[in-house]
Amino acid sequence: MNQTRGTSERERELTANGWTRQFLANEPRLSEAVELYQTIGYEVHLEPLTRGDEIDPQGCEGCTTCFDGFEDEYKVIYTRPKKEKLVTQEELW
Repeated sequence: MNQTRGTSERERELTANGWTRQFLANEPRLSEAVELYQTIGYEVHLEPLTRGDEIDPQGCEGCTTCFDGFEDEYKVIYTRPKKEKLVTQEELW
């Protein structure tokens, strides 16, 4: 991922809470990716694709012009490792 891409307040908040931005997708790939990440042990959080009002002069990173009119069909996938749950003695037996 290009680290020069601008980050929104929401993205900074998610990152501070341990979430890592992966990519954006729509169906059917969205459900497939969510299932895969969960299967390999990650929590998954989906954020709506917000309309980018500014086009990045360096390229497409951060620009959503290609999705104009279809923003509601796409989600940005964030993941983080699942937090380990402490297992009680009763749960073991």
